[in-house]
Amino acid sequence: MKKHANIPVFIPHEGCPNACVFCNQRVITGVKDTADRDIRPEIDAALASILLPPTDVQIAFFGGSFTGIDRTLMVRLLGDAYAYVRAGKVGSIRLSTRPDYISAEILDILKSYGVKSVELGIQSMDDTVLALSARGHTAADSERACKLVKAYGFELVGQMMLGLPGSTEESDVFTAKELVRLHCDACRIYPTVVFENTELCRMAKDGAYRPLSAEEAVTRGASVLDVLLKGGVTPIRIGLQATEALSDGTDVYAGANHSALGEKIESEFYRRQLAASLETLPHAADMPETVTVLCAPGEESKVSGQNKTNRLWLANALFGTQDIHRIKILPQSGISPYTVVLRPF
Repeated sequence: MKKHANIPVFIPHEGCPNACVFCNQRVITGVKDTADRDIRPEIDAALASILLPPTDVQIAFFGGSFTGIDRTLMVRLLGDAYAYVRAGKVGSIRLSTRPDYISAEILDILKSYGVKSVELGIQSMDDTVLALSARGHTAADSERACKLVKAYGFELVGQMMLGLPGSTEESDVFTAKELVRLHCDACRIYPTVVFENTELCRMAKDGAYRPLSAEEAVTRGASVLDVLLKGGVTPIRIGLQATEALSDGTDVYAGANHSALGEKIESEFYRRQLAASLETLPHAADMPETVTVLCAPGEESKVSGQNKTNRLWLANALFGTQDIHRIKILPQSGISPYTVVLRPF
């Protein structure tokens, strides 16, 4: 059962002075208009369809750099959202912004308007990658912002991207380790998708950038996920939010644009977990006819893998056969997500 809901209010490009090579917020968010609009009808419409208790609902300002927009506009939007908090209709507010748009003054304002969660578009903790991506901030800026957000008592969510210019699997894993070190509470993992009409698209066409394939994104994503989970950082999204432009691919030139990328990354993570668990089973000569994989309720399809690839892999590893009926996957209460337990029965 879903235990949390965001009411997204997208503010694309507003407040952002930068032109990151990968950015096309209109395509990513599906929103073309600026933030100078009445957000209350959007919130009311969303609330009408949410069945969760108000304490489990947040109004979320996404897209662009919320704390960098015109101060009067930012305060007006916060005020409109905070009215729902005061009325008991939602629990709190969350927002996303750039690390270099965080200051004590900004955080004082956010605190006074019921903001609970601050998401920082860190993207990478490798300064070479940040420079090649024209991010306009450094890893030191991200570290300073993370420490300040935590000092103010906000929930800290780090956003990182796989496959940016100049990145490798090692640099992406390093970024994940830095998010752990900086005590992020949660993380969003996004693949680098090359959108038409961006600098990154020109770089790809000129051969200056090799787009990340879906297969590479799965491998890197599983490695990053492993680091985050071991460090106690909760992944709250893996992959881009689906929009019409993303789904039909008309604005996508190249990159890891797969509708089920998040599930594929999680399935690869589970395959690695299964591989690590093999040593807990008896030797082949003592192996029973079937092996049961226990997992958290709701995780069965991810453990099985798309087209049952993980079940096929495990059947072959254990029995040298493609008979997936010898591998049973069962949910069991008490088992945490991203955990598997193998039982020889």
